[in-house]
Amino acid sequence: MPKRFWLVQRRGLGAGPIMTYLVVCSVALFASGLTFFSGFGLGTLLLPAFALFFPIEHAVALTAVVHFLNGLFKLALIGRHADRRAVLRFGLPAIVASFAGAWLLLQLTDLPPLVRYALFGHEVRVTPVKFAVGALLAAFALIELLPTTREVTFGARYLPIGGVLSGFFGGLSGMQGALRSAFLLKAGLSKEAFVATGVVVACLIDFSRLGVYVPALLATGADLDYSLLGAAVVSAFVGAYFGNRYLQKITMRGVQVIVAVLLLAVALGLASGAL
Repeated sequence: MPKRFWLVQRRGLGAGPIMTYLVVCSVALFASGLTFFSGFGLGTLLLPAFALFFPIEHAVALTAVVHFLNGLFKLALIGRHADRRAVLRFGLPAIVASFAGAWLLLQLTDLPPLVRYALFGHEVRVTPVKFAVGALLAAFALIELLPTTREVTFGARYLPIGGVLSGFFGGLSGMQGALRSAFLLKAGLSKEAFVATGVVVACLIDFSRLGVYVPALLATGADLDYSLLGAAVVSAFVGAYFGNRYLQKITMRGVQVIVAVLLLAVALGLASGAL
């Protein structure tokens, strides 16, 4: 019996390969299109879809591959609009700081959760790290949505600080995309430069983390469903393609609102333990 069938039955989903493809590919398509403007969210939405059918360590690696290849595709679509100065000032500190955050995560794994509760028959835990990142994202979202603060910009000189915070908390919690967008949104970039710069930085970080994920996954001898992975990648490409077409029809303020709303949603998910 193919391994994916065993995994599905083990998880009690009672679903066949058609359902697996339908769920994963639909999420990849819509998440890629929806999050094209915000610069984050594909991994957040796709990981649970993969985790329905595969062990979590496999789901993380599969999601990372789709995220990286989709980033390369978006890079081909809009990479020419990236602000090189912002990439260097923000991206390089982010990559370095992500290693520090990942190291600290290993040291904090034994911290007890702040709150435990049951949700749909599963135990939900609110960890100190997730609560802290959720509070930070909520603050950024409110700054963007409140009329008195939404016109504030950080300026280029603050990009290295934003890169350090984004990379550090990304390594610590995996939510570097949301923090990256929160800072770049205030850097005075055009909508095209905002999206493209975020794509370049995301590709750099994805490349570094795949260097850790892929060898570890291959070492386990895991029998991955490469046809499903390919279908998910193509679905994400289609979503990104249509997202790029609609980018020309949306204003920068529209991008700001989309980012702020998604930031707030992710913040609530982290603070509640749902993510």
